Amino acid sequence: MTAALAKQSPSVEDVQLTNSTDAVAPTSTTKNRWIQLVAGIAVMILLSNYQYSFTLFTPGMREQFVGTPYSSIALIFSIFVLFETWPVPIAGVLIDTFGIRRLMIVGSILVSLGWIVAGMTATSVAQLYLLYGVVTGLGTGIIYLAIVANAIKWFPDRRGLAAGLTAAGFGGGSALTPIPISLTIHAIGWGHAMAIWGAIQGLVIFALALVVSFPPQGWAPAGWDATAVKSVVQTKVDYSWRQTLRMPEFYLLYFIHFLISLGGLMTLGNLSEIARSLQVEKATVLGVSIVAFAATANGIANTASRIVWGSTSDRVGRENTMTIVFLLEAVSIFFVTQITGNPILFVIIFPIVFLGYGQINTLLSATTGDLFGTRNVSANFGMIYTGKGAAAMFSGWGAAAIASAFAGSFAAPYYIAAVCDLLAAALAFFALKPIARRTVARVDNQARQI
Repeated sequence: MTAALAKQSPSVEDVQLTNSTDAVAPTSTTKNRWIQLVAGIAVMILLSNYQYSFTLFTPGMREQFVGTPYSSIALIFSIFVLFETWPVPIAGVLIDTFGIRRLMIVGSILVSLGWIVAGMTATSVAQLYLLYGVVTGLGTGIIYLAIVANAIKWFPDRRGLAAGLTAAGFGGGSALTPIPISLTIHAIGWGHAMAIWGAIQGLVIFALALVVSFPPQGWAPAGWDATAVKSVVQTKVDYSWRQTLRMPEFYLLYFIHFLISLGGLMTLGNLSEIARSLQVEKATVLGVSIVAFAATANGIANTASRIVWGSTSDRVGRENTMTIVFLLEAVSIFFVTQITGNPILFVIIFPIVFLGYGQINTLLSATTGDLFGTRNVSANFGMIYTGKGAAAMFSGWGAAAIASAFAGSFAAPYYIAAVCDLLAAALAFFALKPIARRTVARVDNQARQI
């Protein structure tokens, strides 16, 4: 398999050689990159609620839309993830072409309108498909991609850490806000709560969009040597999105993204129903519903995952880190099926699930920059990011439909997800690692001879 895939990669004659470290801009922008990183983290904290808080609104939706099967409500989340991911490659090309700020402003307007209009006017699940699923999903995807690409461009020397800290903001929001949002829902209803939080989050993201900017073309940190760290292989070639599509590494990263997304997305979109299937939905922790408490604990683990595994990958390599963390995810996903009726284990096991799942876009975005260069990273990672969208139909509607066929039990979907995690670990170590190293070495050696 690896030999066949390796033959598909473009030769150096086919690749436009653009060494992004050859022309180094003045280092006065070095301090600015930390401002960019902080702004990006703040954006991600706010952005996370559009994805992670969906499960908090589902009980209210079920009460309002009486008689609607839960799988139809879960489809809102699937559509959201589809539009968060599938149109993103086009947004990535636009971001790389026109700059980050314009697209960020567009994204902030979309996420604001999606939640405000959905919360204030939706009278059917079909309307939520459009407003929450399409409009909010599209805005979230644009903003997420822009912020991740910005971190990768500003931190070629600490790519795993920067991507991890940025993605940690996305996880951090899921730790900070589930309880406040849950309390707001209980106080004024899911619709008004969604509208209020949508307005607040969208306004702040709009303001932060005026701060972010890409580094000058050819900029690099002073004294940085891309060849100094042997555990992480980084190409000197900037591949266009068309060239990236000819690389076997792209398809491996895409498939890995799809496989590892299944269990995490299923948990994100269905946590309230999973608690019901495990017979713990009525439990409380410190006076807070177990779902809101678990969502907060999951968010803390999610945040830690992105920082810990991102920085670890800078030291021991991306593929080695993927292998370890995917195996952890497989084990924790399996144990979800063993905790029926135990609320204590519910709030212990699920954070471990997110300790494994949270790193996915940290490692894959950093690897995208390593293997395909940074100039077109928005478009290239945008294509890989659609693997999450490919998993969305199973993780939302599909998992709920399978659970319905098994009297509401999510055991079967979790068994499937655990097997997929094991396959992802094997592909990272036995396929991605050797192919990526051979391709980078071959193309860079040929580049030096030209």
